[in-house]
Amino acid sequence: MTDTPDARRFDVKRLLPLAAIAVVAGVGIYYREYFSFATLAEHREALIAWRDESYVLAAAGYFLAYVLVVAFSLPGALVMTLTGGFLFGLVAGGLLTVVAATTGAVAIFLAARMGLGDTLAAKMEAGQGLMHKIRNGLKENEVSYLLLMRLVPAIPFFVANLAPALVGVKLRNYVVTTFFGIMPGTLVYSWVGAGLGKVFARGETPDLGIFFEWHILGPVLGLCALAALPIIIKAVRGKGAAE
Repeated sequence: MTDTPDARRFDVKRLLPLAAIAVVAGVGIYYREYFSFATLAEHREALIAWRDESYVLAAAGYFLAYVLVVAFSLPGALVMTLTGGFLFGLVAGGLLTVVAATTGAVAIFLAARMGLGDTLAAKMEAGQGLMHKIRNGLKENEVSYLLLMRLVPAIPFFVANLAPALVGVKLRNYVVTTFFGIMPGTLVYSWVGAGLGKVFARGETPDLGIFFEWHILGPVLGLCALAALPIIIKAVRGKGAAE
């Protein structure tokens, strides 16, 4: 007897990547103290020596570690971003972080879509009511919504990684908006990381609240408004047409 499409759709094997992510994330939470600024401060000399001895290998190791942190939703992405700035500077560290974070985000996106996303998106597409309207609204302004999810500081990174996969957004739009949407925050914290040498010398901790200072947050909010503009214009035009 052949399997029906629904049976294949709910094949438990499709959930294995998500299950692996959940298990590794749980282990990471248990060992979260190792993903801390104190750990970076303790091992900074060894990291600098590794970078000076083999820059390419250190950059590759950092890139792979960041991909794994994002792909498995491990704690410590912020500390990793600081480390990238500390070891490789604002430009190289920021670029490595943006590409690695995007790569990890794509990995968890594909895992979620393979496990649950296709099924949920199909139900939203075929169904009626609120979820169907949400899906249609997202399809009309997909890039704007995805950019807003990346730019708004209040939305956790792992939520912005997983949620789009569960509503059936296009992979291309997800990749592009992730890459450019995470740039502002990444550059800010890479900049902070690039100045950690002086912070370590003074025996202090970095000011991670700098992102929420107005001269930093203001431009980010401006980008949020720009991303939301197509949604607002379409809503106004729709309201005008209805009247």
